[in-house]
Amino acid sequence: MPWIRIDLSEGRTVEQKQKTAEAVTRALVEHCGCTPGTVSIVFNDVSDDNWAFGGKLLSQRGKP
Repeated sequence: MPWIRIDLSEGRTVEQKQKTAEAVTRALVEHCGCTPGTVSIVFNDVSDDNWAFGGKLLSQRGKP
């Protein structure tokens, strides 16, 4: 049973997440031989204050 966690910056719509869930599920069914009902996907919306690249929070990018 595949369990997938997708971390995203906040702001994606429900429709975007639904389409992503469908596409990821189809890919796993096609390439891993599982059934759609066994695929579990969790979307984790991460605020810019809780995500950093290169030692800088996303909320602070572009600030001195």
